[in-house]
Amino acid sequence: MTYQDVFVEFWQQVKESIAAGTFAKLTMAKTIGKPELKNIFLRPIYAENDFMVVLKYSFRLRETEDIEEELTLEEALPIIKSHLKTHFLSVLLFTTTKDVTFKVNKKGMGSITENHPTFKNVTQA
Repeated sequence: MTYQDVFVEFWQQVKESIAAGTFAKLTMAKTIGKPELKNIFLRPIYAENDFMVVLKYSFRLRETEDIEEELTLEEALPIIKSHLKTHFLSVLLFTTTKDVTFKVNKKGMGSITENHPTFKNVTQA
């Protein structure tokens, strides 16, 4: 299966964790090369009628200030997709019930693995 197909499955788990109120954080990791951009994070903002995320770009150089913006999950998706396989090879979903890791290998194939949860509670941005 291509990494895009597997990513669709992974993103479904992201949406399910939000619906269940267990979404704690999403992190893009495993950079390709040595780019200025070190990580991209999504942190939740649970509101009564809506769900938003804080999207944070974290840079390697300390002189470069991190960039944060509030977005809907739908607005964050194309940003995450645009950095996948161009800047990052993995995306980690942290929930209060499990950690889910999406990886792209050198052949362009995607995989999903699950581990015990890192977070016990959801901390809003």
